Amino acid sequence: MSTVVLFEHPLNEKMRTWLRVEFLINQLLESVPLSNTTSALNFFRLIGELLDIFERGDMRTELLKELERQQLKLRAWADVPGVDMTLVDSLRDTLKMQSTQLMHAPRMGQQLRENRLIGLVRQRLSIPGGCCSFDLPSLHIWLHQPQEIRNSQVDDWLETLVPLRSSLAMILDLIRQSGAFRHQTSLNGFYQDNAEGADLLRLQLLLEDSLYPQVSGHKSRYAIRFMPFDAERGEVPARLDFQLACC
Repeated sequence: MSTVVLFEHPLNEKMRTWLRVEFLINQLLESVPLSNTTSALNFFRLIGELLDIFERGDMRTELLKELERQQLKLRAWADVPGVDMTLVDSLRDTLKMQSTQLMHAPRMGQQLRENRLIGLVRQRLSIPGGCCSFDLPSLHIWLHQPQEIRNSQVDDWLETLVPLRSSLAMILDLIRQSGAFRHQTSLNGFYQDNAEGADLLRLQLLLEDSLYPQVSGHKSRYAIRFMPFDAERGEVPARLDFQLACC
């Protein structure tokens, strides 16, 4: 059975940020429990990268705008014959609830930013080997706390991300579902098309093709160049079939 590899490419800066935040949050959830120094430092490094993104712009405002936009799109379905309005109304209610939670949540990442241990580790992560026990004795003793105490603190930190995580997950899920995969063919490793109003490209390639896409584009037009994974011996077929969704 063939293995399908999914690639996603954002078509605007907003989507680029959202995919990066989703990527970091998924890694955070996968890194717990923090059972040793390696997993703990990876966790703190991910927290630091997440806070760096939060400090670059007002992500909460963008998410609230998108939640409202998705509600308007669902409202338009009311005039379409045969639509299951029970499902539409349920989705709209969930979007409203997510908006309320996000609006009333503290400033994004504020509790994490104010935590003393996270702040100390974050300062030292840019220094090679800067989190040794003699550099950060507070981290050293924290790592020797009972596992249940550390688990409780980590759970509290992750809980502060729930309004963001749940809103972002629903938004990205709705965006991904808005575009169906369609069969496309590239010629000599190249494909281009229009993407008016789209936020995200999703490509499915077969692993045995040993190819990956390089995408360039923006909200109105995009181009895809397929590259061999083995740059020295790999080849790109004259005609390549793949699946593409423009969302």
